[in-house]
Amino acid sequence: MQSSGTSRLHVGIIMDGNGRWAAARGLPRYAGHRAGAGAVRRAIEAAPGLGIATLTLFAFSSDNWRRPRDEVRALFGLLRRYLRSEVAQLAETGVRLSIIGRRDRLPDGLAAEIARAEGLTAGGRRLHVRVALDYSARDQILRAVAAAPRDAALTAETLSRLLDGGGPGADVDLLIRTSGEQRLSDFLLWECAYAELHFTPRLWPDFGQADLALAMQDFHGRQRRFGGLSPAGTAGDAATPARAAAG
Repeated sequence: MQSSGTSRLHVGIIMDGNGRWAAARGLPRYAGHRAGAGAVRRAIEAAPGLGIATLTLFAFSSDNWRRPRDEVRALFGLLRRYLRSEVAQLAETGVRLSIIGRRDRLPDGLAAEIARAEGLTAGGRRLHVRVALDYSARDQILRAVAAAPRDAALTAETLSRLLDGGGPGADVDLLIRTSGEQRLSDFLLWECAYAELHFTPRLWPDFGQADLALAMQDFHGRQRRFGGLSPAGTAGDAATPARAAAG
């Protein structure tokens, strides 16, 4: 399925199932994370052709610090290697890379490597890939409220702009979670207020371009009313909704 060219959608993905993929093969959990990097590459390659302008990937939750130290170290090592090996290709193909979440708790030198990668890909217009790292939506919302101006009323628009990567295009159109789990896990809670949800049993390392296309096909078949009413007798078009007032 190809995009009509008019869609500029924001898709979020909770990349779940790396550990189970590895366990099913008798491999260490790190092997699942490494295989999951291939699924990231496939999703990035397929996204523009499916009408996706922004792709936000949940890579490391703030709760993931509770995982075994060796696994956490391996995850960040994998991220370093990805930044060093893929950034030139991302820049060449018009992909902008951004990291959302906290940076003050990252391993030494990683924040600088992230900043370098963001700078090198800043001109990308074909696709904006955002990676959520040491990320908690609740923490994001609390920090945004704390940073809000005290001399003016706090509005939804103000709060949205204060979130990491907030502003135009931040609202999520479709949220995908792999591995069969059906929960949000503190991911983009504010931005997903009107997101369509798609859950698939596919483990993340096995997630391919056909799976992303199927999720998009499901999305385009839904009717999005944003709290309003649809015109009688008309079919929904999820790609080009008329936003109604919530209520």
